[in-house]
Amino acid sequence: GVEFRSQTDTETIAHLVRKYYQGDLFEAVKRALQDVEGAYAIGVVCKDEPDVLVAARHGSPLIVGLGDDEAFIASDVPAIMKYTRKVLYIDNGQVCRITRDGYKIEDIHGNPVQLEVKTVDWDDAAAEKEGYPHFMLKEIHQQPNVIRNTLRGCVHEGSDEVNLPDMNISVEELKACEKIVIVACGTAWHAGMVGKYLIEKFAKVPVELDLASEYRYRDPIVPPNTIMIPVSQSGETADTLEAIRIAKSRGAKVASIVNVVGSSVARESHGVVYQHAGPEIGVASTKAYTSQCTAFALFTIWLAEVRGVMDKAQAKEMIAHLRQIPDKIQWILDNQEDIKRCAADPKYRDAQSALYLGRGYNFPSALEGALKLKEISYIHAEGYAAGEMKHGPIALVTDELPVVCVAINGDTYDKMVSNIQEIRARSGIVLSVATEGNDAIKPHSEDVFYVPDCYEPFSPIIVAVPLQLFAYYVAANRGCDVDQPRNLAKSVTVEYPIQNPSPRRQGQKPLPAHAVNGHDAIGQVISGTEMRTQHPDFYWFCVRELAT
Repeated sequence: GVEFRSQTDTETIAHLVRKYYQGDLFEAVKRALQDVEGAYAIGVVCKDEPDVLVAARHGSPLIVGLGDDEAFIASDVPAIMKYTRKVLYIDNGQVCRITRDGYKIEDIHGNPVQLEVKTVDWDDAAAEKEGYPHFMLKEIHQQPNVIRNTLRGCVHEGSDEVNLPDMNISVEELKACEKIVIVACGTAWHAGMVGKYLIEKFAKVPVELDLASEYRYRDPIVPPNTIMIPVSQSGETADTLEAIRIAKSRGAKVASIVNVVGSSVARESHGVVYQHAGPEIGVASTKAYTSQCTAFALFTIWLAEVRGVMDKAQAKEMIAHLRQIPDKIQWILDNQEDIKRCAADPKYRDAQSALYLGRGYNFPSALEGALKLKEISYIHAEGYAAGEMKHGPIALVTDELPVVCVAINGDTYDKMVSNIQEIRARSGIVLSVATEGNDAIKPHSEDVFYVPDCYEPFSPIIVAVPLQLFAYYVAANRGCDVDQPRNLAKSVTVEYPIQNPSPRRQGQKPLPAHAVNGHDAIGQVISGTEMRTQHPDFYWFCVRELAT
C-alpha cells in the first residue's frame, strides 16, 4: 500500500506513475492513466529525467504553448500570452512529452497524434493594464470597440446582412428546429437569458434556458430537431462541455457562442458564433457579457431571416440599432461622475446587502448587476424580477437597503415606477437606472444613473455598463482585490477544488517547460498546484482554474 499525504484524489496519479515507472516517464504516465477515471489536467516531472515534462488531460482543459527553446502548459491562453502565441490544444485522452528538443503527443494507448499548431491573434497589450488601475476597469472601457469587433465578425462593413461563417448547421435543420436549449454558467447564463428573450420574440422558436451545472445532472428531454446554444467565454467550462456532450448524444445540433477560437466548446460544436472580445483577464466578466449579448442579437436576426419570420427591412433596422450601441456605451464612459459619487457614498459603499430589480429584457440586467456587486465587493446582493417583489423580497426593504431599479423607457417603464414607489413608501434607498432626459423619475429616486435612449430589446448591453462601473468603484473604495476576488478565478474547468495542497518543494531547479495557470496573466507566476508524495522523485502539477 501507499501513504497519502493530501486530501485530494489526484495524488493517486502520482502513486500510479511511481508504480509503473521503469526509466521512461512518458510511458509510465500513459500506463498510469489507463487506470484512472474522472476529469484531470496534469503535468508530471521526475528528478531522474529533469529535462522532461509530461502533460495529459481528460475533461479538464490543457494547452501547450510553444516558445523559443521553451514550452509551457496551462489551462487557458491568457496564462501564456506574455511568452508565446503558438498553442497546441491537447484533447481528451492525449499525453504530451515536452523536452528541450521538442514535443511528442500520443494517446494513453501509445497511438501517435498529430495536432495543428494554432496561432493566437491577441495582441501584447491585452495582457497589460495600459495605465488603468485594474484589468476590470480597462475591460469596461474596451467595450465600445469590443462590440464593434463582434459586429464586424458577422456583418461586413457597408452590409446590412448577418453572416455567420462558422455556423455549420444546414438551412433545412434550422428551419426544422422546434426547440432551442441555452446552457451556460454565471454571467454567461445571464447573457443566455437575454438571448432567450430575443430568440422567442423575433425568431419565434421556444427556448429553454438552463444552468449547465443542473442540466448535466438531470435526465433532460432532448426532442428531435433541438438546437443547443452553449455560452462560454473561455470555451472550457466543465459543466457546459458536459451538457454539450449529453445533448449531442441525444441527437441535438450545437451552435455555441464562445470567445476563444479553438477552445473545447468551439471544437465540440457543429457551429460557432465567435465573440471577438479579446482576452478577458479580470475575473468578473464585463466585455465578455456585453459581447455575448451582442452575439445573441446577431444570431437572432440571422435565425429569424433563415426561418422566414423576419424581412430584410426589419433586419436592416435592427442592425442599425446594434451599430449605435458602441457610441451609446462611450457616452456612459464619458459621464461617470454620478456613478463615482454614489460608489463613494457610505449608504452604498458600506451596505450589508443590496437588491437589484428589473423587468422584461432587463430582468437579466438585474441579475448581472447583482452578481457583479457581490463577486468583487463582497456585498450580499440579489437580483429579482420586479414583479416578484410582493412575493417575498419586499420584506427585506428598510431604510438601510439600497435597491437598484432598472427603469429605462420601454414597455415595462410604468410598472417599474410602481415598484419604485412601493419601495420608497417603505423607506428603501432607490438607485434608478433611467433613460437620459427622464427627470420625472428623480422624485422617486435617491440617485439616478442615466443611459442614452436605446432600442429596448438591445438595452441590456447598454444598461450593463453603469452597473459594472458602480460595482467596480464600490469594490475599489472598499479596498477589495477587484481583479482577483477571493475564492474565484477565471474559468471553472473542474467541479471541485483541490483541498489542503502541500507546500511546494523548495530550491527546485528551473525546467525548460513551465506549468502556469490563468492567474499568471495578472502577475502571479504559479506552477499549477504541486503536491509531493511519499516518493520524492515524483511531482505532479494539477493545471486548472476555479472560477466564475
